[in-house]
Amino acid sequence: MKKSTIWILTILMALTFIGLLFVQIMYMKNMIKMRDDQFSEGVRRSLYAVSGLLEQDETRFYLEEDVDRIEATTFFQARKEGITYSFTTQSGVEGDLTIKGDNEKISKLKNDPSNVLNHYRSMQEMLKGQYLYQKGLIDEVILNIISQSSNRPIEQRADSTVVRSYLKSELSNNGLDLPFEFAVVNRNGYILYNTGGYVAAEDGARDNNMFVQTLFPSDPANKKNFLKVYFPDKKDYILSSIKFMIPSFAFTLILLIIFLYTIILAFRQKKLTEMKNDFINNMTHEFKTPISSISLAAQMLNDDSVRKSPSMMQHISTVINDETKRLRFQVEKVLQMSMFDRQKAALRLQEIDANAAIDNIVHTFKLKVERYGGHITSHLDALDATITVDEMHFTNVIFNLLDNAVKYRRDEVPLELEVTTRDINGDKLQITVADNGIGIRKEDLKKIFDKFYRVSTGNRHDVKGFGLGLAYVHKMINVLGGDIKVESEINVGTKFIITIPLTKN
Repeated sequence: MKKSTIWILTILMALTFIGLLFVQIMYMKNMIKMRDDQFSEGVRRSLYAVSGLLEQDETRFYLEEDVDRIEATTFFQARKEGITYSFTTQSGVEGDLTIKGDNEKISKLKNDPSNVLNHYRSMQEMLKGQYLYQKGLIDEVILNIISQSSNRPIEQRADSTVVRSYLKSELSNNGLDLPFEFAVVNRNGYILYNTGGYVAAEDGARDNNMFVQTLFPSDPANKKNFLKVYFPDKKDYILSSIKFMIPSFAFTLILLIIFLYTIILAFRQKKLTEMKNDFINNMTHEFKTPISSISLAAQMLNDDSVRKSPSMMQHISTVINDETKRLRFQVEKVLQMSMFDRQKAALRLQEIDANAAIDNIVHTFKLKVERYGGHITSHLDALDATITVDEMHFTNVIFNLLDNAVKYRRDEVPLELEVTTRDINGDKLQITVADNGIGIRKEDLKKIFDKFYRVSTGNRHDVKGFGLGLAYVHKMINVLGGDIKVESEINVGTKFIITIPLTKN
């Protein structure tokens, strides 16, 4: 798949996920806003109803206080010697009529029923007057409520127990069954009384959990009091309406993460494919030269004149031998990495003196360095250099690092190689291989131990390779329980630092 195709698919999928997440977030936001508006409206209706119930209670208080006085003024009593008549009005109201007077008057009323009717009519007029008087008394009571009610203490007008009961009932009627705390404050904000869990108004207002309702709106402005209700669990109540969206949102995020991971794997796979193709091209080039040399030497052996010349035969033999070694070395690199790609690698561990092994390697490599006009030195300062390793692989590790130093030398500066050893904390051996070559860029330092990765150095033939040498070194050091790190600076040089545990007797 082309890189441009992968990028197009990535952009399309990214836009799709962004759109899906945006729609979900907007839906959740609208749900929360709608739920919050419904909650606020229900609370306001409940508080308004509580205020109305308290006003009714106060009106009932004044009516009950004056009822005895009104009844005493409205009705009149008959004296013991009076006569009581039963009557029914045109409107269907039944009652008793008591006639007062002296014995002579009562006797006349008894003997003349028409006089009773006339007296009843006069009594109707008197009842009408009493009704008007009673209406006046009721108006007086209402005026007393308006003028005197605000003088009563708020604790009596709105008892905390009654207020809590009304609040709980009205909130439940509006479908709001959740805990609340409340307080009654005056117009200056001073708390007259409050429940134990009440939070100060300014704190509650910050998170929009505080609601305010005026108590007794008809009171004078300088005597107004307010009911403040706080809902500590309002946020949980609001968010409970979108709990069903959380799994959907989580699944979308999981899909997004999987998509991103898949894209990363696709790019890694493409990069790996490119590196493998580069590896095949380099391997072909590396194999082509020794094979061509060996083929040419074989053709020369078919010439009778060549076979008759001992010096020529010696030269051809040397060429074949050198090119065969070169070919074998390249094959071994591939086989080394192939072996360590497996989960288990067969190692022949043994105790060796690292100083002695490194000294032999330096002595052997000295000729190759001097061939390019360079110089190699060793400072084997470790007092205890006994390590448990596979000697063949340990030797290959040091050889690979030295070979890289020769490959990536600077043509204008003589090659300087230095190998050192020293003890660390008495339990580890540190081996350092330093050169004054071309160096490695910072962006390449993190990747140089990756398989098939090669730092770009142009098309110079002497730096061609498979990108397996440092990968093998890193893998081998880790298998042996050690660690390797690199320090480098462009046009200054590179230093590889290996740390391996010492063998304790």
